[in-house]
Amino acid sequence: MSHVKLGKYNQLTIVKEVDFGVYLDGDEDGEILLPSRYVPSDSKVGEILNVFIYLDSEERLVATTLSPLVEVGGYAWLKVNWVNEYGAFLDWGLMKDLFVPFREQKQRMQQGRYYLVHVYVDAESYRIVASAKIERFLKKNIPPYKTGEEVDVLVWTSTELGYKVIVDNAYSGLIYGDEVYVPLCTGQRMLAYVKQVRDDGKIDLSLQKIGYTRVVDFAEVLLERLKEEGGYVALHDKSPAEAIYDMFGVSKKTFKKAVGDLYKRRLIAISEAGIRLLGS
Repeated sequence: MSHVKLGKYNQLTIVKEVDFGVYLDGDEDGEILLPSRYVPSDSKVGEILNVFIYLDSEERLVATTLSPLVEVGGYAWLKVNWVNEYGAFLDWGLMKDLFVPFREQKQRMQQGRYYLVHVYVDAESYRIVASAKIERFLKKNIPPYKTGEEVDVLVWTSTELGYKVIVDNAYSGLIYGDEVYVPLCTGQRMLAYVKQVRDDGKIDLSLQKIGYTRVVDFAEVLLERLKEEGGYVALHDKSPAEAIYDMFGVSKKTFKKAVGDLYKRRLIAISEAGIRLLGS
C-alpha cells in the first residue's frame, strides 16, 4: 500500500462509478473522486487513468485530467487572480487557485501581475502552496555538471551581469548579458549549455554549444547557406548582432568565428557588403 503523490500525476484505477463522476483507488488515502467533467467518455471500472491529484475547497483529495501549469517541486511564472487578507491566489490552470501566503511573498502580490514561484506541500497544513522566495528551495550542493552539458533553464530575473536562471528545476545559474543576443523574459524556458561550475556552486551557462565544435558546426551551416543563396549573403563580421541572429539564430561571436574559419580555408571572400563563396 502506498500514499498518492499530492500535487503530482498519479496512475490510479477506477473502482466505482457514481452519478457525479468516478472514484479512484488511492490505496491508504482511500477513494478519490474524479468529477464527471474530467472523466474520459470511454472509461470504465478497472481502467487505470493518469490524473493530477490536489485538494478541493474542503481540503479533500480530488483528481483531475487537466494539466496544471506546474507540479509540486516545480517553478513557474504565474498570474495573480485575486488577493484577500490571507495572501494571493494564482492561476495554475485548475479550478482551485494556488495559494501564496503573505509570508511567502517578497513584496505584496498584486492582482493581474505575474510572479515566479516555487510550488511545494506545506508540512504543517498538508496544503499545496507557492512561494516567491525562490532562493530557499534551490539546492546548495555543488552541481554535478560537466562543461558542455545540455540543461533546461527557466529565466528567473535580470541582473547587472546578465540573467539569473533556474537550472533543471534545482540549481541557480547565470547567463552573462554580453553573450545574450535577444532579450530574455522572466518565465521563459529554453535549453542552455554549461560553461563551468564555479567553486561556490553557481553555474555559468551559454545559450550556444560550448567550444570549437559549435563553430565548426555553424561554419558548415553557413557554407551550405551560401550555396543555397547563390554564393552570397549580405552579412559580414561588422553586421549587427540582431541581423545575424534573425538570419541564422546564432550569436555574432559564433558567426564571426565561422566566417574566420571559412576565410582561413579560402572558401569565401569578405567585403563591406557581405560574404561571397569563392568560385561562385
